[in-house]
Amino acid sequence: MLGMLFTDKECRELDYLLRKELDELLLEMNDRRLEGPVREAIANRYKTIFRMYARIASPRDLSRYAAGLRPQKR
Repeated sequence: MLGMLFTDKECRELDYLLRKELDELLLEMNDRRLEGPVREAIANRYKTIFRMYARIASPRDLSRYAAGLRPQKR
């Protein structure tokens, strides 16, 4: 376990970075051309970043990205 202290400005920047990464990963997960291990790696990365974002986001903001945790239909 690692603890970090951030200023308010740094928290906003971290929030922004995590949201942008989640948005990019959602786009990639919806790309039908990707399959198998690549899709699985993207999903695992999404879960990790989502958990990081969940520590700083409000439930309202978090709900936008919770849909990405559901299994994708092929």
